[in-house]
Amino acid sequence: DPIRDFMVQRNMEVLEEYDPASNPFATKIFINGTWVGVHQDPKHLVSLVQDLRRKSIISHEVSLVRDIRDREFKIFSDAGRVMRPLFAVEQEDKPETGAVKGTLVLNKEHIRRLEADQNLNPADEDYFGWDSLQQGGVIEYLDAEEEETAMICMSPEDLDEYREAKKRPKQSEEDHHQEKLERLNDDATDLNARVKPKVNTDINMYTHCEIHPSMLLGICA
Repeated sequence: DPIRDFMVQRNMEVLEEYDPASNPFATKIFINGTWVGVHQDPKHLVSLVQDLRRKSIISHEVSLVRDIRDREFKIFSDAGRVMRPLFAVEQEDKPETGAVKGTLVLNKEHIRRLEADQNLNPADEDYFGWDSLQQGGVIEYLDAEEEETAMICMSPEDLDEYREAKKRPKQSEEDHHQEKLERLNDDATDLNARVKPKVNTDINMYTHCEIHPSMLLGICA
């Protein structure tokens, strides 16, 4: 199994050699439901495998589920899992690219390339398209189980509001929310306007963002 071999090369202790008495707090590694070993540094391992998936070194259809409470890391590559696309969110600052933690991986260059596609055919060498977004880590496919461990923001606008709210002091954020409510009460002409809840600054970090809120109504939701 290539995935199992990869884990062994990344210091996974195989199940046959595992002694629970000497290391009771190790994280269990499961591949397609089978317990194959344990690992001492799950945070680094999960981050590494997620990065490989975003770079398309491993298939985008592989699901990665880390359950911190139960100390388990599950990898699924079997058939039959319904998946749906989401925007990926930067989890750390990247000075080399100028990417800021908490923003979408999607940037202006991606938008420019997509706009240029309107004058190209899918067979053209310079065609960017959906596949390039997925291969560049802009889009990630999540199944129902991985969604349970993800923090998904409803829209890119909400993500921007959350990031700004995190920068403000607690009291200032409450005042800002009150001002927004007053503006909504003063201008309630759009009956179809979305009612937004108060920004929850207690959330540590969003991991993904909906491409559009209506996608919640799909078969995968």
